[in-house]
Amino acid sequence: MPQPVPITSPQRRWLKKQAHHLKPVVLLGQAGLSDAVLHEIELALEHHELIKVRVTGGDREARDAQVDAIAERTCADLVQRIGNTASYFRANPKRANRVVLPL
Repeated sequence: MPQPVPITSPQRRWLKKQAHHLKPVVLLGQAGLSDAVLHEIELALEHHELIKVRVTGGDREARDAQVDAIAERTCADLVQRIGNTASYFRANPKRANRVVLPL
């Protein structure tokens, strides 16, 4: 999978505003980041481009590792993390209603 083009600081700020009202589409529990959960995150990114994931269970270091692993394994940008919720963005050029980032 190709590496994403890094988003700029103004684009990240804009994405944070867009993600604010979103509800988490994937919830990670005690089982952690399995292949099935990663597949669901991939599908959500393809469909929505901008998603929230709630990471619960485990200690803080384990949650930090899972948040970073999601970004790395899906080639998505980590937009923001607040507590146990992380927002990710990955552009999908094939999507009809694409999220258009400001320049």
